[in-house]
Amino acid sequence: METSNCDLKAIVEGILFVADGPLTLDRLCSVLEEFERPAIREALSRLADDYAAEGRGVMLAEVAEGYQLRTRPEITDYLKRLNRTRTPRFSQSALETLAIIAYRQPVIRAEIEYLRGVDCGGVLKTLLEKKLIRILGKRDVPGKPLIYGTTREFLELFSLKDLKSLPTLKEIQNLAQEPPFEQQEELPLEGVVPLEAPPVADAGDSTDVE
Repeated sequence: METSNCDLKAIVEGILFVADGPLTLDRLCSVLEEFERPAIREALSRLADDYAAEGRGVMLAEVAEGYQLRTRPEITDYLKRLNRTRTPRFSQSALETLAIIAYRQPVIRAEIEYLRGVDCGGVLKTLLEKKLIRILGKRDVPGKPLIYGTTREFLELFSLKDLKSLPTLKEIQNLAQEPPFEQQEELPLEGVVPLEAPPVADAGDSTDVE
C-alpha cells in the first residue's frame, strides 16, 4: 500500500518525537526502508518549514549530524519554571580544555597542557566521564600518548550541526548559561605550532580538576 507524502511527514515527525537523540538521514532511511531517500529528505524539509511558519514552541533542528525535535530557545526561561532543573555547569578549566580539543582535534594531552599552561589530567578524566570527549587512539611517537577528540554528545549538548558550526570560547560560555567569568585573554587556538615535547603521562594518572 502506497503512503502519501503527507503521511510520510507525520511518520517522520513521530519517529523524531520518540527518539532519544538526534537521528541521521541514514538512520531514518534504514528505519523507513519502504520509502525513497529523496522523499524522506523532502518530508524533513517540509516538517521544518511547518514548524517555522507556524511559530510553534517546537522546531526541527539539525544537531550532531542528525535531526531532532527541540524546544525553541526563546521559550527556555518558561520551560525552566516547569522542571526547575539545573543547567549544565562547567568550570573555566573544563571550558578551556574542551575548546582546545574541539578546535585542534585530534590532539594529545601534552599539546593541551602547552596551550593552557597547567596540568589537565583531572579535567580530561571528567570530560571523558561526561562523554563529551573520547579517545581516538594513540599517536605513533615515543610514549604512545592518547589522542583526544569530541563526541556526538558534545555536538548535541551545544546544539551544533557538526564541527564546522563550532562557536568561539566566549559563545560556549554563553551556551553553558553560567554567569560570566573574569575577563582574561582568549586562548591562542589558531596558528599555534604543535608541541614537540617528551611524552606526558596518560590522563588517568591525575584526578585533580583544575
